Amino acid sequence: MLRVEHVNAGYGDIQVLWDVSFHVAPNEIVVLVGANGAGKSTIMRTISSLIRPVAGSILFEDARLDKIPAHKVIEVGVAHVPEARQLFPEMTVTENLELGSFTPKAKARRKETMEWVFELFPRLKERHKQLAGTMSGGEQQMCAIARGLMSRPKMLLFDEPSLGLSPLLTKEIFRLVKRIREQGVTVLMVEQNVKQTLAICDRGYVLENGRIVLEGKGEDLLENDQVKQAFLGI
Repeated sequence: MLRVEHVNAGYGDIQVLWDVSFHVAPNEIVVLVGANGAGKSTIMRTISSLIRPVAGSILFEDARLDKIPAHKVIEVGVAHVPEARQLFPEMTVTENLELGSFTPKAKARRKETMEWVFELFPRLKERHKQLAGTMSGGEQQMCAIARGLMSRPKMLLFDEPSLGLSPLLTKEIFRLVKRIREQGVTVLMVEQNVKQTLAICDRGYVLENGRIVLEGKGEDLLENDQVKQAFLGI
């Protein structure tokens, strides 16, 4: 479904990603884990065409994402839930969600999709008239995820969905990620919460200094001595 092949990318003269290759199959949850500064968010921005790779290719089904502008990426079926949520705080929950359905196809199904996301996130339905900036961190993260789903994506990119959340809310967000996959949406996620993330994923890749150094099933990576020592403090 998604193939990232030999990608080098960065910011100006600073290279962050070095020959990164991985793939995501339909209906998988795949995670990229690594320390701060490993390049996880840069991978997400490169897939979303917010950053252009200087080498390599990114193929999603039949589309070369590295060859199209960022606003076209969502039209081919890839939605990005960014780090730190990035909602419009002075707009209501409903208004934020409506902004997620700006493409013609999504706009035509807006009412139906809104009902679907409110079923997934009943708390948002209760607060649909509330200003997004006045909600709790967990509620804002739910709103950001729901906004991504409003485009009816085939794949959803999550960038640090548990950032700044309590352990209880983190569990809730990961439960929702699994439920989203059950609804037929493929998930690619980057996270620092290694233990919980590897526990829910199908496969994972470990990123270190802009390079993928390990890959495997989530359960296998949890038992890997290198992962235990580097991320789990064991």
